[in-house]
Amino acid sequence: MPAWGILPVTLPAFTITGMWIVYAMALSNNHICPVHNWSYNQSCDMDGPSSCCTLDHIPLVSKCGTLPPESCFFSLICSLGSFMVILVGLLRYAHLLECLGPSLLNTLGLATGWVCAAGLTMVGNFQVDHAKVLHYIGAGVAFPTSMLFLLLQSILTYRMAKTRGQYWTGHLRSILTTVAFFTLVFSGVFFIQESFVLQHVAALCEWMFIIDVLVFYGTFTFEFGAISTDTFLVLLKASRAPKSYKGESSLSSTACIHSHVEGLAMA
Repeated sequence: MPAWGILPVTLPAFTITGMWIVYAMALSNNHICPVHNWSYNQSCDMDGPSSCCTLDHIPLVSKCGTLPPESCFFSLICSLGSFMVILVGLLRYAHLLECLGPSLLNTLGLATGWVCAAGLTMVGNFQVDHAKVLHYIGAGVAFPTSMLFLLLQSILTYRMAKTRGQYWTGHLRSILTTVAFFTLVFSGVFFIQESFVLQHVAALCEWMFIIDVLVFYGTFTFEFGAISTDTFLVLLKASRAPKSYKGESSLSSTACIHSHVEGLAMA
């Protein structure tokens, strides 16, 4: 498989592993409650202060990375993850440009991916307990735009689909987009509740949303295996002469179909 086909798999593998380490560090330092512990307040009386679970210890993603030393790793993971999101978004844009030609949906997909990366950078570098307003602004930018990115990419997958395998990829991405939508909505609805149990559910939904989005990014490996030097030449040519490129979009689409099949065969 070409090197670019590894990138979409590296993003979820690196981020999920890194976030698990952050969670483990926060748990070992008693900064959060275990995900399996649903006994808030009562646990303070039974087990003592060292394992006390209160509303401040709910294992939200942001809570896992709000205090040192895990906050340092949290910032690093979010910053590197943001860079990879920018790179994946650009490669996805170039590949669709080669296959479909100029497209408003493709441009919106690139924009939402990059805006999501900017929001993710804010989330990672402004911890919720120290810069709450900036942290929530970043989360308010990153979560909705990542949801919109998934939706746009699912639509574009169907628009590009010519083979049965490509349609199945579209089905998979549609399922992941649906799961992401419901987990994001439930996370927001339960987060504003005063119930400890519902806020704990909000934390689980937030983790599910993030993992689901990362798995979605991993599915780009199906197409990225076909990315070649010609893909970057198409991107460069489109940026310099977009009008003349429109007349050649059909030829690029035909070449893309063949390169996609070759990429799947190599995978």
